[in-house]
Amino acid sequence: MEHSIFTLQDFLLATKGWVYLLMGSALVVFVAYWKFLFSRDKD
Repeated sequence: MEHSIFTLQDFLLATKGWVYLLMGSALVVFVAYWKFLFSRDKD
């Protein structure tokens, strides 16, 4: 089942969805990396 993009609105909605997923995962990775960096200072 393939979804075709016919209008600009369809394209922007699909793009916004992918950007939200990408930025959400980047935020999770950044927080995990931040915790990894600063958890080493407690030694």
